[in-house]
Amino acid sequence: MPDHLVASSTACKEAGSAGGVIGVSDEVGGIRLGRRALRPYLRAPPIAILWGDRERRNMVAITEAAADFLSMRRIAVTGVSHAPKGHGSNAVYTRLRDRGYEVFAVNPTAEEVEGDRTYPDLASIPDGVEAVVIGTRPEHAEATMRECAELGIKRVWMHRGFGGGSVCDEATVYGREHGIQVIDGGCPLMFDPAADVGHKIMKAMLSLTKNVPKQV
Repeated sequence: MPDHLVASSTACKEAGSAGGVIGVSDEVGGIRLGRRALRPYLRAPPIAILWGDRERRNMVAITEAAADFLSMRRIAVTGVSHAPKGHGSNAVYTRLRDRGYEVFAVNPTAEEVEGDRTYPDLASIPDGVEAVVIGTRPEHAEATMRECAELGIKRVWMHRGFGGGSVCDEATVYGREHGIQVIDGGCPLMFDPAADVGHKIMKAMLSLTKNVPKQV
């Protein structure tokens, strides 16, 4: 959004709530603007004005973001558990490992999972990673996103299947504000070269509920 519109978002909101419409002769932030130019911003909630509308210009299709993410070879997976049954992080970790990726399990309470060494945090991984799958509870996602920003990791995928998964809105906002390509939903196993038939079917179903976003 142009800077003068960001600065004048309060004025726009007040005009809309008062039932008035800014006309061709009205000034906002010292700039004369027509009704047509302001219409999208008058209708938008404040968060869309201050953040969402600017972000939409930079969003890409999830297929493109997933392809970029899975082109990385060193990937960390958080939330990998020593009780793997039904645990999404473990499925992601073992699939990526089996497909030839160099993967690193992050779990501060275990020394080993899935037969491999674990790391207490991302900073402990020797030589670092290029991408991170967040598979913990959502309340831990923002802390991980902050660590990614500190370490210069530019690709983060917050896992989400049928439930709420690991997606945290605050983590999404923070990551994108700090130049991270955030995929907020779905699963890496829904996309080639990590996919299987079952996960592709899940992708089709969850796209309808928006648990798999169309754009990120």
